Amino acid sequence: MKTLKINAMQTLLIISFVAFLLTNACAQSDKNSKSDTSTNTGTLIAKPEMNINAAVLSGNLEVVKQHIKAHTDINEKEAMSGSTPLISAASFGKNDIAQALIDAGADLSIKNNDGSTALHAAAFFCRVEIVQMLIDAKADKTIRNNFDATPRETVMVPFDEIKPFYEMLQLQFEPIGMQIDLTEIEKTRPVIAMMLQ
Repeated sequence: MKTLKINAMQTLLIISFVAFLLTNACAQSDKNSKSDTSTNTGTLIAKPEMNINAAVLSGNLEVVKQHIKAHTDINEKEAMSGSTPLISAASFGKNDIAQALIDAGADLSIKNNDGSTALHAAAFFCRVEIVQMLIDAKADKTIRNNFDATPRETVMVPFDEIKPFYEMLQLQFEPIGMQIDLTEIEKTRPVIAMMLQ
């Protein structure tokens, strides 16, 4: 089995991801304003004021559904981290939003700036239900991120080695709603590894 080592580049990418999420937690996008409309069988559907990334991070399923109905690009990458709404939903454990995006045809193979897909994010943060949703939707379990790790390999690093990163993420993301239970993650990592075999 391959052992992954945490290096300075990984630390930098994790910090960049933290900065992205903090930036987007309150972000609003002018291009997703109410003045934008899409047609669906001849009916104009207004895009919500709250952009889709902010809706995902705040857990606002109704706004995400409105974006889907208004034909917002649900695969659009956020500029700073390259995360799609599905990757953000997987990271933050937004099960209903992840399912809505999957059902709407979100691309499961898009990578963020560190090369991680939604399955990488769901696996790393031990989001069991989202991992299962992605497996059921036929997400590719063999895609490697920029650290040459598959989603399964992201949970194969010994917990003691990766625990400081989870602790850092816990401190950074708890104020914006991310739940990271270290005891649960330590217990769940082997389950995720088995699911991704």
